Amino acid sequence: MTSSTGREKSTKFGNLPLSTSGPLETTLTGNALLRTPYFNKGSAFTKEERSAFKLHGLLPTNIQTLDEQVERAYAQYSSRPNDLAKNTFMTSLKEQNEVLYYKLILDHLKEMFSVIYTPTEGDAIADYSRLFRRPEGCFLNIDDADRVEDDISQWGNPEDIDVIVVSDGEQILGIGDQGVGAILISVAKLVIYTLCAGIHPSRTLPVVLDCGTDNEQLLGDELYLGQRKRRVRGEEYDKFIEKFVNACRKRYPKAYIHFEDFGLNNARRILDKYTPQIACFNDDVQGTGCVTLAAIMAAFKIGGTKWNEARFVMFGSGSAGTGIADQIKDAIAQNTGKSKEEAGHQIWCVDKPGLLLKGKKDQLTPAQIPYARDDKEWEGKEYGDLLSVVKEVKPHVLIGTSTKPGAFSEDVVREMAKHVERPAIFPLSNPTRLHEAKPQDLYDWTDGKVLVATGSPFPPVKHEGKEYDIAECNNSVTFPGIGLGAVLSRTRLMTPAMLVAAVQALAAEAPVLKGSGAGLLPDVEDVREISIKIARNVIKQSIKDGLAQEKNIPSDEKDLEEWIREQMWNAEYRPLKLVEHHEADAHARGEAGVAGQRAARF
Repeated sequence: MTSSTGREKSTKFGNLPLSTSGPLETTLTGNALLRTPYFNKGSAFTKEERSAFKLHGLLPTNIQTLDEQVERAYAQYSSRPNDLAKNTFMTSLKEQNEVLYYKLILDHLKEMFSVIYTPTEGDAIADYSRLFRRPEGCFLNIDDADRVEDDISQWGNPEDIDVIVVSDGEQILGIGDQGVGAILISVAKLVIYTLCAGIHPSRTLPVVLDCGTDNEQLLGDELYLGQRKRRVRGEEYDKFIEKFVNACRKRYPKAYIHFEDFGLNNARRILDKYTPQIACFNDDVQGTGCVTLAAIMAAFKIGGTKWNEARFVMFGSGSAGTGIADQIKDAIAQNTGKSKEEAGHQIWCVDKPGLLLKGKKDQLTPAQIPYARDDKEWEGKEYGDLLSVVKEVKPHVLIGTSTKPGAFSEDVVREMAKHVERPAIFPLSNPTRLHEAKPQDLYDWTDGKVLVATGSPFPPVKHEGKEYDIAECNNSVTFPGIGLGAVLSRTRLMTPAMLVAAVQALAAEAPVLKGSGAGLLPDVEDVREISIKIARNVIKQSIKDGLAQEKNIPSDEKDLEEWIREQMWNAEYRPLKLVEHHEADAHARGEAGVAGQRAARF
């Protein structure tokens, strides 16, 4: 059997609970089978399966291959008039046939990624209540907090869920508070986990925490599906989060929890509280930091910048900006032997009021405080705008997470390029319309000296007759592999050392360092094989830290990679085996995870 990475799978580990070799067991037949997207093959059911599962008369006569189905689905997809319509088509396909859905995307990954994820998913989220057809995921209401444990328990038995993605919808994809529509970001993140790291789609749980919304448009919309009241904050909110985490820990003790798109004042605070207690992760804080740090490592290799001399300016100091700063600070400390406090002195953070200063402590979030500069350093100096800070600091690296389009102006970029030989400039805000600068302008304004990574995909740029690929700081090449390592090791915690190990695996795959291109980061098309490398490093570090709960993990690196690959779900039809109800687990009955909800809703 060949995996989605194109490599032969090993039968050595075919007896593992998450093995993807051999048949899938199910109790379902007839229409119930066709209406369960995890098992449905549509026109690809074989002659033998049609007899065994009572499908005669329910399907057209001609038996087709998965590739033929993909061809037809792609033609239907291509006929849709715009990206939002294509996004809606893909949602409908996912609700019918998961293998076909994922195979179609994997065959056209570069083209479809922006449709099934950012930026188009942001449009779908913003219009969630008006596009709504059917629920997908778990909806938890702060006014019914006492019911959280019962609501969570509906999604399977303790061993049935591997990854939970949860959002409260306060800060979605650069478009702000979207309330209950955040369920779609939880769904989309889990799609990325499956596409990029082979997390089994029926073993995932998307969750939205409906705490109200401060979005005036939603509050005034009679079709809005969430609570039409202001966001609940403070002690009641914290207790709700705690009830959710405790319910997940009790019902699904080995599940990995991914926090997504929480607001600025909550994201870091929640992560810091629960990191010492459970295996958890926040992509906005840690994922963005990890992938950006990998790009910085590659840029320093090219430009010859030394870690003990490097100066960084962060433009935008929210969850993403401070998360990146934290990763950079850890890297400086690790590479120079400096304390983390000393390392932090090489980072200047700028936000809406300008440079963060200690004198403004009351206006700063807890995550910003460690990066606030001493006011005395800036007496008599301008610090209220980015250009003034760049003139004074002369940074080697300028990173944007501000969602302020065009903030990296020609004056700013030319000023930076005066002082460093190979300026590294990363406009990371997304969607594309919110980028701080266009890569073509950055090349033109620096006479081609710039090293660029962006937060959304851009086509190659041309400068003086040469073409340059633009690296995308796409979290999707990072967080899925980290999650895969956490799931397969059943780690009790996700530690900073495990994240460092993940970054090292990603940085090693940069095309510019492997002689296979000029990009600072590998392409998303290679992500499944990259996820194996990242998961390998995470698992090894989890074992080293004494946190891995899974037994008999191979110690040999080659065997470990085969062990990982065998447990990655693939977009391919597996044979089905009919079993009796009393012999079946929740997955075989179509009752676990989101698959169970979909089946029950038809």
